[in-house]
Amino acid sequence: MGMEYQPLMRDLPMAERPRERLLAQGGQDLSNAELVAIVLRTGSTAENALALATRLLASHGGLAGLARATAGELATVKGIGEAKAAQVVASLESGRRLHALQPQKRPQVKSPQDVANLLQAEMVYLDQEHLRVVLLNTKNQVLSVQQIYRGNVSASLVRVSEIFRTAVRENCPAIIVVHNHPSGDPTPSNEDAEITRQIVEAGGLLHIELLDHIIIAQQGFISLKEKGLGFPTAPGG
Repeated sequence: MGMEYQPLMRDLPMAERPRERLLAQGGQDLSNAELVAIVLRTGSTAENALALATRLLASHGGLAGLARATAGELATVKGIGEAKAAQVVASLESGRRLHALQPQKRPQVKSPQDVANLLQAEMVYLDQEHLRVVLLNTKNQVLSVQQIYRGNVSASLVRVSEIFRTAVRENCPAIIVVHNHPSGDPTPSNEDAEITRQIVEAGGLLHIELLDHIIIAQQGFISLKEKGLGFPTAPGG
């Protein structure tokens, strides 16, 4: 049998090319393989950059394993070589240094306004609904912001397990959920309250607290915690 043909990246539709997707949408929606493919830039005669990146990740047990590999180890992988190995190691080392840079200056969340200050500028004019999860440490400092959904944030479509996936992996004690209303009106819907209730219940089982659910829109922002929507009512409240 002949070797299976791998289309070149330039043969793929524009909407499926990792670099073009990153330029158009940002990197948060790209898979690990797509990000590594951009770092590699090109594939080999046998496979395109995305296939090579997928194989590289699989051979090292994912991104964490890849980050532990040396340039010499990566260079032995078929299709990589010294130049591509150096590109991958340099990219991962840059990310590692950024993550470690002045951790004491991570934003600290003390109020819904702090969350709005963090995300309002980039979410207020989005033309689709986006749902993001703010991961917090024990001091309520922001560890990262993960995009979970884009398009339709509804109780029937949102999978609570996806919201907690990274928080569980990173052993985060608390999260804040944020989504936008492209209509411009931040008023919570019944579905917004129902999603919040589901997240609160799941968080209780996982020992991860949902501190708040913030809705951002052009007319302002609303905290469902302050409104008492989806959150349990305190005794006597």
